[in-house]
Amino acid sequence: MSSQNRLRNPLKTARGLGSAKEGTGHFIVQRVTAVALVFLSLYVIALIVNLIGHDYEYVRHSVASPFNAVLLVAFLIATFWHMKLGLQVIIEDYVHTPWVAVASQLAVVFVCVIAAVASVLAVIRIALGA
Repeated sequence: MSSQNRLRNPLKTARGLGSAKEGTGHFIVQRVTAVALVFLSLYVIALIVNLIGHDYEYVRHSVASPFNAVLLVAFLIATFWHMKLGLQVIIEDYVHTPWVAVASQLAVVFVCVIAAVASVLAVIRIALGA
């Protein structure tokens, strides 16, 4: 018996199930997006608080600033990526019907991509003055 098979449950060996070898990467990306969101969320909250009470043109001008636009786009991308990763884990852990799990995963990816693209395009449109 090889050292690799010693730690494997015999039922997993019989079924051919084992590590998909992607859990660590998923874990790291989820943690990186979480740390990025801590700082980006603080920035977005400070920006919103700063914009309270100002008129529409001032707000548009602030969002159109290259620095603010880049950080807002980074916030949106990190938010939707983190959301997709978190919902993926929830579905993997709690949805046990295979076709429902696949349909849910596809729906999560679809919604996250559409929402992220729409949000980023809105910021880009404001930044470019449209």
